[in-house]
Amino acid sequence: MSTPPETRLKGHLGVPGVVFLVLAAVAPLTGIIVIGGIGIAVGTGGGTPMMFLLATAVFLLFAVGYAQMSKRLVNAGGFYAFVVRGLGRTAGLVAAFVALVGYNCFVAGAVGTSGFFTSIVVADVFGLDLPWWLWSLASAAAAWLLTRSGIDVSAKVLGVALVLEVAILVVLDIAILLTTGYSFEPFLPEVFLTGSVGLGLLFAANAFVGFEATGLFSEEARDPRRTIPRATYVAILFIGVFAAVTTWAIVSALGVREAGGTAREHLAAGDLVFTVSRQYLGGGLTDAMQLLLVVSLFAALLALHNSATRYLYALGRVGVLPRRLAHTRRANGAPVVASSAQLVFATLVAMAYAVAGVDPIANLVAAFTGIGTLGIVALQAIAATAIVVHFRRVRDPRLLSTLALPLLGGLGLWTVTALAFGNFPELAGSDSPVIALLPWLLPVAIAAAVAVASWLRASRPDVWRSLDQDLDRVSDQPATTGGTP
Repeated sequence: MSTPPETRLKGHLGVPGVVFLVLAAVAPLTGIIVIGGIGIAVGTGGGTPMMFLLATAVFLLFAVGYAQMSKRLVNAGGFYAFVVRGLGRTAGLVAAFVALVGYNCFVAGAVGTSGFFTSIVVADVFGLDLPWWLWSLASAAAAWLLTRSGIDVSAKVLGVALVLEVAILVVLDIAILLTTGYSFEPFLPEVFLTGSVGLGLLFAANAFVGFEATGLFSEEARDPRRTIPRATYVAILFIGVFAAVTTWAIVSALGVREAGGTAREHLAAGDLVFTVSRQYLGGGLTDAMQLLLVVSLFAALLALHNSATRYLYALGRVGVLPRRLAHTRRANGAPVVASSAQLVFATLVAMAYAVAGVDPIANLVAAFTGIGTLGIVALQAIAATAIVVHFRRVRDPRLLSTLALPLLGGLGLWTVTALAFGNFPELAGSDSPVIALLPWLLPVAIAAAVAVASWLRASRPDVWRSLDQDLDRVSDQPATTGGTP
């Protein structure tokens, strides 16, 4: 049974295209400025580079099993599809609902973040002072237009944005190396084991949120069974090594032993990296970095929106959500209905905060980016478990690549999930008692998923059966089509 053309995704993504989509969601510049700065302040201080290397090891272990699974399963449902195959349909719906909470909340937060920082940077650099919510609306509209143009167009735009934001940080890294040099103290146990190792590892892992989206674009890849595993390894290695080297440069510039205290002094303003940049690059390039932060934030919004859209599309295709969400443009296979629905939700959430007149960073961004991060990390941990279980059920003889290494990666991901749940106020960057309660949205989503699964099994058996059938139908398509008719 083939997928009807009007509900079929199209694309010709290679490894670079998928990597651009994923790394744009990770937003390296934003990650260093925001996550790196907070990690240095509240985590292990000068030992932060080592935390990124440890997090890289965890995700690479997970990627071993993920790569094997992605060679067998090509589906736009991403981790939801993996969990259906490994743990069954009920668990698959649990993963899907967790993904819906995580990604949709993350995009709502990204709409607010993009608008807020764009308003500040444009006012500082160009003297044009406009409300943040106008820039949020403009960002959402631009994301919708690019998504409508097809995934290949998004990949090209995100590729340009990624190169620019990485380039400015590479210039900073080189300037610090040539001026001050890098200290090897961050890799000494007495340095990276000081402070809060748990928070340090949590924020380092937070910088990888978004890499798991490689599988979501498998139906739009030229050769998904080769493209997706390679793109996953490239993305993880790039994120980890780049973040480790750049934070290594920053703590060397600050002084390894003094880095934590200095970062705490700049925590409220969030200008630690800009301060270092002004010292080593001067005002002109630092202004350019601020502008590229705006580009980075929009790129993250677009990439996260593409990921959230594909979960809506996949659940619409099987009938769990309205099937209209699976409608695509004949010209380029863009999932326009799911895209529109997702952006309408995210924009309405952001505008509600604007109407209420509350601080978008302390409220909108803290709440929705925080719960989005927790949801995606939990999704990664669930998927890791499903991958190990699947290969044990089929008695795969490759015990190293399908059991031992993925199991270690899964244990690491569950540790990060527990750290994120237990330290949610620090993760969200807010001490609000209301925001502290947000993690309980995930148990609510899990309960709702179990209830929906029970209802589908009893009242809509055709939809219930289609959860498995959709996996087989898509996975049996020739590997070279990428879902293109």
